[in-house]
Amino acid sequence: MTTNPAPIWHPFTQHGLDDPIPLIARGEGARLYDADGNHWIDAISSWWVTTHGHAHPRIMAAIRDQSEKLDQLIFAGWTHEPAETLAAELIRITPDPLTRVFFSDSGSTSVEVALKMALGYWTNVGQARSKILVLEHSYHGDTIGAMSVGERGVFNKPYEPLLFDVGTIPFPHVGREQASLDALEAACAQLPAAFIVEPLILGAGGMLIYPAWVLAEIRAICARHNVLFIADEVMTGWGRTGTRFACDQAGVIPDIVCLSKGLTGGALPLAVTLCIEPIFAAHLSTDRSKAFYHSSSYTANPIACAAANANLEIWRDEPVQQRIDTLAHTQAAHLSLLSHNPRVANPRRLGTIAALDIVVPDSGYLSNLAPRLIAFYRDHGVLLRPLGNTLYVMPPYCITAEDLAQVWDGITLSLDRLS
Repeated sequence: MTTNPAPIWHPFTQHGLDDPIPLIARGEGARLYDADGNHWIDAISSWWVTTHGHAHPRIMAAIRDQSEKLDQLIFAGWTHEPAETLAAELIRITPDPLTRVFFSDSGSTSVEVALKMALGYWTNVGQARSKILVLEHSYHGDTIGAMSVGERGVFNKPYEPLLFDVGTIPFPHVGREQASLDALEAACAQLPAAFIVEPLILGAGGMLIYPAWVLAEIRAICARHNVLFIADEVMTGWGRTGTRFACDQAGVIPDIVCLSKGLTGGALPLAVTLCIEPIFAAHLSTDRSKAFYHSSSYTANPIACAAANANLEIWRDEPVQQRIDTLAHTQAAHLSLLSHNPRVANPRRLGTIAALDIVVPDSGYLSNLAPRLIAFYRDHGVLLRPLGNTLYVMPPYCITAEDLAQVWDGITLSLDRLS
């Protein structure tokens, strides 16, 4: 364990508080180990990325194999087999209208790509449509465009001068779904360029869940007004909500979909933005000015693509859905045991994600509740990171029943200590 290890500047970390920072030496399954053999159960999949477990043998083998063949290649006008294989498989497992795959390297950049695709489409077809609609409390990343379409607050207040204006639709809370849908209908009638949404659950916004029928209505409204529908499945994809993609539960097909995090099983950074053919066609021309001008140096990195291909093979060859179903059932059972605890409000679950709100007098995001809980769980061998007073459990699908029980035992104990 070390404190404030110079010269590293950690994300979402106030180093002035001098909190201890564990030094992790290796990971295996749902556990993280330091050099002395101490271990922590990774109950949040290391920021929602690890699906099959740390250092999964098949993914690690694919990375080793590819590293001895081709490590990196410029992707502007060149290509390689891992990317070709991955793109073809992504098109195979997603709905037919999605025909094109654009590679990037993180969830935020996949959102940036989606927004630029939408604006480029309307520009190239000769229509002046540039307004982006968003859902209240949403989060889509920390780059400028992604911050612009996310909730405004402490995370992005210093950067407000850089952010563009958006139209915000109220979150469809229980009993107020129709008001949210009516607001979207009115906003879409003004012919914006696109609406972007996290399907079924808003992650960093507090694990806020809304039903599949609402998502289906949202999609229908966008279609009626020819507003491009962007699904940010960066967190919700790859089984977290109980199905491979959250949109599957509502039977909706986005015009543009963003995927990352679990795309490589969490092993390496990689992202894709898939879109329907008309968006690609609007950029297809002998006029070079209509090209899609976006890239990063590591676009479609071969080693990352190899990891993603191994992840998709695991989905094909192993009982991943069964593991997801089992985890979802067990999560529900643990959550129900806390549902009557006076410190618990709004216990909720979607697929493998379980969440609850902790009832305390001071529960804002900048209160000292979350840091206290993080330290408590760390001392009890569990990695959990509450969002303000919202506590959630989102482990890898391989977590054992014993380890999951330890996570929930730690949560129960922490609530008792708050009393």
